[in-house]
Amino acid sequence: MQADAPSNGTALPAGMPRLPDGPLAQSQGADAHHAIWELLESVTDPEIPVVNLREMGILRAVRQGQSGLEVVITPTYSGCPAMSQMADDVEQALARGGVAARVITQLAPAWSTDWMTPEARDKLRAYGIAPPAKSACAASAGSQVIAFAPRRNAGAGVGVSQADSVACPQCGSSNTTEISHFGSTACKALYRCLACMEPFDYFKPY
Repeated sequence: MQADAPSNGTALPAGMPRLPDGPLAQSQGADAHHAIWELLESVTDPEIPVVNLREMGILRAVRQGQSGLEVVITPTYSGCPAMSQMADDVEQALARGGVAARVITQLAPAWSTDWMTPEARDKLRAYGIAPPAKSACAASAGSQVIAFAPRRNAGAGVGVSQADSVACPQCGSSNTTEISHFGSTACKALYRCLACMEPFDYFKPY
């Protein structure tokens, strides 16, 4: 478990380990707070119940704070309406295990789709949601990247460029087109497969 791995330059209290900057593997027996991590494996994303918070990259750390045990979660975007439900679910899972902890919502560093584990991407695909087709940040560590939406071809409607083609989670075809930049939630876009004609959500990389 990388719970104490360095992240970016976010200011933290003296002696407090920085949050990880990337996907978290499942806790092993020798890890600090292993029993707590195991309790939290049962807490899923309320909007996508096939993936848990660690797999989605929302659960960032279990640590000993100045006032006791702390569990850190980071929303997929700052206005995510499911965050209060996630915090409640974390508290209930810990309570069932007889553990008292404070749930902290931390916005910096900002969540990225790069924090999703490979297991989360596979589960999203099996659930009918196309996972991000590319890394949200392919630049070297320490640099900041601003990604602009590609210019659309005037005659191509709302389709995406070939380089950013999204594979259909139903049939695997890359012959797909975006029909709305927003899907069932703000972090997804709505696509249609032109091979099987099925609509599907695409988790946008950011």
